[in-house]
Amino acid sequence: MSIDWDDFEKLDIRVGTILCVHDFERAKKPAFQLEIDFGEKIGIKKSSAQITVHYSKQDLINRQVIAVVNFEPKNIAGFMSECLVLGIYDENKDVILLKPDKAAANGLKIG
Repeated sequence: MSIDWDDFEKLDIRVGTILCVHDFERAKKPAFQLEIDFGEKIGIKKSSAQITVHYSKQDLINRQVIAVVNFEPKNIAGFMSECLVLGIYDENKDVILLKPDKAAANGLKIG
């Protein structure tokens, strides 16, 4: 299915830095709860991410990620996820995170 440019522009995709990582005990599949800094304009948003196969909590602190920040918050097992961290699926369908090639200011828009 094709989309047009106007559809793509509806997505607000930004770079942010992970500040805090917590185990997500109530999740159906192993996951972390993330707090991500998207800069002064957007602030800190929370996200649930099933990324425990390739990443430890220590690996994620201060790591930059790419996320969609304008989805409506979603209740996941009692946790309000406010953004969608982007990644690709490996051959086992485990997530590998997307990140900038070089350090970038939090909140910069992808597009």
